[in-house]
Amino acid sequence: MKQIVFITITAFIISCNEANNTGELNKEKVKTEVSEMLHNYHKDMNNLGLLSEFKYLDSSADFFWVPPGFNSALSYDTVKAILETNAKALSKIEFHWDSLQIFPLTNEIANFSGIVKGFTMDTAGTKTNLLIIESGTVIKRKDGWKLLSGQSATLETE
Repeated sequence: MKQIVFITITAFIISCNEANNTGELNKEKVKTEVSEMLHNYHKDMNNLGLLSEFKYLDSSADFFWVPPGFNSALSYDTVKAILETNAKALSKIEFHWDSLQIFPLTNEIANFSGIVKGFTMDTAGTKTNLLIIESGTVIKRKDGWKLLSGQSATLETE
C-alpha cells in the first residue's frame, strides 16, 4: 500500500513539473513583465538611489555583469561592493530607456538590449551625462524578474 501511495505521489509531481515545463511560450506576457521590471529598475534608481539596484539583481552564483570600463565579468559580490562605494559618491541619478528590445527565450528567461540615457551628479555637484548601450539576460524568480547577466558600455554623448 505504501508503495502505491509513493508511486502515485511521485507520478503526480512529475506530471505537474512536465506541464509547467512544456507550457507554450507567451512572448507578449514575458515582454510586458520584463519591460515593466526594467522600467521600474530605473524609476527606483532615480527615486531611491543606486542601492535600489539590489532589488533587481539575481544574487545567485550564476550572476555576472561586465560594467562600463571593465573587460571581464564581475560576480554579484564584486558588483555589490562597487555599487555600495559609488552610492556614497552620487547625490542624484536619472536614467531612462531611450530604446529597449526584449527577446523572450522561455516563460522564465529573456534577453534584452537597449540604450539608456541619463546623468549622474556627484556630491560636489558635477553632472555627467551618459549614454549607455546595455544587453543582458533576465530570469524569473519566485520574487519576480531579476537581472542575471549582461554587459554595459558607454557611448559618446551628443
